Amino acid sequence: MHGPSRLSNGVRSLSPPTSPRHRHGRNKSSSATTIGSGGRSFLGGGIGGDGTKLQNVVERFGYLLMSVMYRRRGMLLFAPLLYISGMLLYTGTLGIDVVYYRDRGGGSGSDVVRLGSIYRSPEVFQKLWPFMEAESNRSSNNMLINAWNPKLSQGWKPCVKQTISQAGFSELPKRNGFLIIEANGGLNQQRLSICDAVAVAGLLNATLVIPIFHLNSVWRDSSKFADIFDEEFFIYALRNKVDVVRELPEHILQQFDNNISNIVNLRVKAWSSPTYYIQKVLPKLRELGAVRIAPFSNRLAHSVPSNIQGLRCLCNFEALRFSEPIRMLAAKMVDRMVKTSLKSGARYVSVHLRFEEDMVAFSCCIYDGGEEEKHEMDIVRERSWRGKFRRRGRVIKPGANRVDGKCPLTPLEVGMMLRGMGFDNNTSLYAASGKIYKAEKYMAPLKKMFPLLETKETLTSLEELTPFMGHSSRLAALDYTVCLHSEVFVTTQGGNFPHFLVGHRRYFYEGHAKTIKPDKRILVQLFDNPSMRWQDFKRQLQDMLRHSDVKGVELRKLSSSLYMYPMPDCMCRKI
Repeated sequence: MHGPSRLSNGVRSLSPPTSPRHRHGRNKSSSATTIGSGGRSFLGGGIGGDGTKLQNVVERFGYLLMSVMYRRRGMLLFAPLLYISGMLLYTGTLGIDVVYYRDRGGGSGSDVVRLGSIYRSPEVFQKLWPFMEAESNRSSNNMLINAWNPKLSQGWKPCVKQTISQAGFSELPKRNGFLIIEANGGLNQQRLSICDAVAVAGLLNATLVIPIFHLNSVWRDSSKFADIFDEEFFIYALRNKVDVVRELPEHILQQFDNNISNIVNLRVKAWSSPTYYIQKVLPKLRELGAVRIAPFSNRLAHSVPSNIQGLRCLCNFEALRFSEPIRMLAAKMVDRMVKTSLKSGARYVSVHLRFEEDMVAFSCCIYDGGEEEKHEMDIVRERSWRGKFRRRGRVIKPGANRVDGKCPLTPLEVGMMLRGMGFDNNTSLYAASGKIYKAEKYMAPLKKMFPLLETKETLTSLEELTPFMGHSSRLAALDYTVCLHSEVFVTTQGGNFPHFLVGHRRYFYEGHAKTIKPDKRILVQLFDNPSMRWQDFKRQLQDMLRHSDVKGVELRKLSSSLYMYPMPDCMCRKI
């Protein structure tokens, strides 16, 4: 339900900090500071005496360079600059990582081994836990109240009705035919398809048939539109803009021998422009009276005229509300979270954990499970993506993936990050996720750091949750609602869930996302440094929190998604 997507968060993050080796001084007898029991060097992440070998190489290179310069006297003008640059590189002041490659086995080819490339978070946690305990039982109320700078909120308000202009639809005759689309994927991929279909129906003056949900082999959810969304309200909310019907009229079905599969399926390319729909789809719609577009995921460009954007806004933020069973249980869950948050001013933090078995397998990252983990992940990859990861020429580099910030954060790492940011053990925490990989092992430290941890399974009774079991999109809708109403939302891996939720929170909270989006390239360096001082650890993470605060209010760029950046298309400034 939370699979990877092209619409994942594109917000640029801060560059990684200067390597931690510059914050702890150097041993006078060695140019490289060795950390941890493994003797890994900050200079290049090598093993044992690699730092000394590198030093000799640099000396030889410098000697050779000076020899060439003396032979070519014209280059002497650059000697001071080259000398200073060489010295900076030699002493490590420039912070340039020297990368070693080694074969990690398993047919993965050569992988990068440097600071942040290896999962050592449990070791760092054991070092920092006493300091976390010492800061327990402080005022989470103040932390949650002051998490966001009120001066950064620019006072936006929803203004969907002002955005939609009827003039934009007056050029075409009404009801040119019926548009049928097939929405695939998880909950929020379906939401994307539905809202884009509303926009296309408005553009073509077509009558939209309630979208069909494709039974996806990954999500395995047989839910229909009405099981997840309030179908009657959807039709009512769009009544003045787009005609929506539950099914095709009988006389139209008879034209196609009462078989919807006989209706022509137009293969529309991804991110098609409004012009494409007018020139290619509209003539077929008028000619045949009904057309299908399946699949319909990502079939409309981000940048479209304002009246079309207005339909997207109306659909996503107003017309698409969850079905009554989902709304009723979700409201109870939010109320229960508020009641457990009395120590923090009835405010709570929600986290989107992406450490399900399929996500860990797809990332091709390595954690601390050894051969058993490798064997299990190989089985999952083969079961879900048959042969994709065994194709000839495909090289998997788990270390490089981790350094690049592409590995899912473990629950332990999420907890360490939040404690470093200042959220203490009195903070109420809601974890939104699917079934966590080896949950008993990986969730235990998060529960240790945040005793007031809740999930949909702990917030509800078995009787309440049973009707939703086996339906991933309905379960995701419960998570979505609880996260929407939290004071702080933490996204850890991208995907459609945070993509839509962050935009919805901006719409809900006057333009500010109130969302922590950590830079995992920085985090993996912190989590790979057992000698890291607690105060330095906190400083880095509190800087990350401030950066998320600053990025909370952002306007949509032409190439960005309205569903994540609703300003200024769906919102107006308060006067």
